[in-house]
Amino acid sequence: MAPQKPAVLIVEDEPLIRFSTLDALEDVGHLVFEAGNADEAMVLFRNHDEIGVLFTDVDMPGSIDGIQLARRIRAIRPSMAIIITSGVVNLDPALLPANTIFLPKPYQHDALLTAIYELAA
Repeated sequence: MAPQKPAVLIVEDEPLIRFSTLDALEDVGHLVFEAGNADEAMVLFRNHDEIGVLFTDVDMPGSIDGIQLARRIRAIRPSMAIIITSGVVNLDPALLPANTIFLPKPYQHDALLTAIYELAA
């Protein structure tokens, strides 16, 4: 029997990007949760213990950005796999929480899947 694929929480304010990514992950068997901002993401995270991977954009509306969201989630669940994406090309890697993967936009879905499998291994 194949190992269970981790549930993924996608946090992306651009609906077309979010839906496209959700479809790509569901197509290969992931359970996917989606949020348009960090505030929605925190509600989903608190209500779904099965979430094993956070995939978040940096810039989005709401009370906090994706980096702050990643830090909060890492503080609550240190083992959480976190992938951060952004279209900002000069993002300082020192801003990212430890043990995260940065995936620059535009990204290919295959690159996201590779990052998920690296972190979930």
